Amino acid sequence: MSVPGRFIYLLAAGSCALMPQPVWAMPPGMEESIADVMVWVVVVAVPLAALYLFWKVHVLPEVFAERHHHPQKRAIQVLCLLSLAFGGLLWPLAWLWAFTKPTAYKAAYGTDKHDDYFLKPDGAHGGKPLDLAIVDDEIVALREKLQQLSQKRALIQAAQQQNAAVSKESDRA
Repeated sequence: MSVPGRFIYLLAAGSCALMPQPVWAMPPGMEESIADVMVWVVVVAVPLAALYLFWKVHVLPEVFAERHHHPQKRAIQVLCLLSLAFGGLLWPLAWLWAFTKPTAYKAAYGTDKHDDYFLKPDGAHGGKPLDLAIVDDEIVALREKLQQLSQKRALIQAAQQQNAAVSKESDRA
């Protein structure tokens, strides 16, 4: 570029810089329409999503207690509803309660499951009274324990026989 061409270029660029008209990246009115959409999202969608999330989080202990047949699931459900009413203050208690099994409950009632667990018609106890279902569960648990003890007894006997054989061989030598 020659010196006069460069001078004309600088003069044109300088005169454009001195022009009073602003330069916009968007057409006029675009900011207002974007702001209108953002207001509707913030005013309507965000609170609805927050309420849905709040509800789902506060129902989690109830769902867990139901799925794992917690013996005190009705009380956990009530505590979850009260937690919703009190703004979530009781929710940690419901969460802890749902994840614990009461130790005295099994001693007092003979099972650590809720009564509804034994009344389901599709389960193994369909049509049986609750007391009979509990006794049947105890029999199954005792049979499993007896089988485990029998296996343990067989292992101990095998180890004793092996030790006796080793001691006989050492006595001969």
